[in-house]
Amino acid sequence: MLVNLTQILAEAEAGGYAVGCINTPNVETLRGVVDAAEDLNVPVIIDHAQVHNSLIPIEHIGPKMVEYARQAKVPVCVHLDHGSDYTFVMRALRAGFSSIMYDLSAEPYETNVAKLTEFTRHAHEMGVTVEAELGVMTLAQGEGWTHESIKKTYTDPTQAADFATRTGVDALAVCFGTAHGIYAEPPQLDIQRVRDIRAAVPASTRIVMHGGSGVDENQVMQAISAGISKVNYYSYMGQATTKHMAEYLQGEGANQFWHENHEEAYRFIRQYAGHILTVFRNGK
Repeated sequence: MLVNLTQILAEAEAGGYAVGCINTPNVETLRGVVDAAEDLNVPVIIDHAQVHNSLIPIEHIGPKMVEYARQAKVPVCVHLDHGSDYTFVMRALRAGFSSIMYDLSAEPYETNVAKLTEFTRHAHEMGVTVEAELGVMTLAQGEGWTHESIKKTYTDPTQAADFATRTGVDALAVCFGTAHGIYAEPPQLDIQRVRDIRAAVPASTRIVMHGGSGVDENQVMQAISAGISKVNYYSYMGQATTKHMAEYLQGEGANQFWHENHEEAYRFIRQYAGHILTVFRNGK
């Protein structure tokens, strides 16, 4: 069933677990993620990232995501990931997305607040939930990336409280040690910062962890216990699927048709997604 963030994240936080938010830039990944959620009977958030739009336009993959969500036996939220261009955000709404991340974290603070306040008001009138970002999420392999350097980008709990209160966003992506992409060195999460942010923001605002793939699973579960109710995940699953298929094509897959190899990728993604969705249940 197609849902927005509000209900599934409220239930997740009350239950002490998190909902996985996974990019689905092609049909094999879309099928694998939704089927994994149904296997486990858990809600899931399927994501289309603006940076993936060159791979498959939102007008092509978006309606498929919405249809899969509507037909699913579990709650599925169809979410836009890091929509930084207002025009692109509107394209996601036209495609039927039930939730939007409008990422203006690179803008000056007051600009971020003003634009998100107005956008959130209109989105809520449409029954669409809104996620924002506060702090600046870096690339894991960015130049000069170190555990110390990224602390400058961490989210301030007091500012997070002000931002969430003024904008009314449903979810807030915060920075506390994770990064996008493949990590140059293992991340070290500031779990106490998560607790402080959770305590500072309104009870109705959910706290989101981006850059979840590649993080030690124990640290992920600690972050969930500290107040994270949504974990974004993709890079390491995408990389693992490539590695698996490279090995498979050297063996059994070498003598199969292309469509049969696509099915092998789907089967691998379904299994992989099932594992990470289980981790995000945090032992529940």
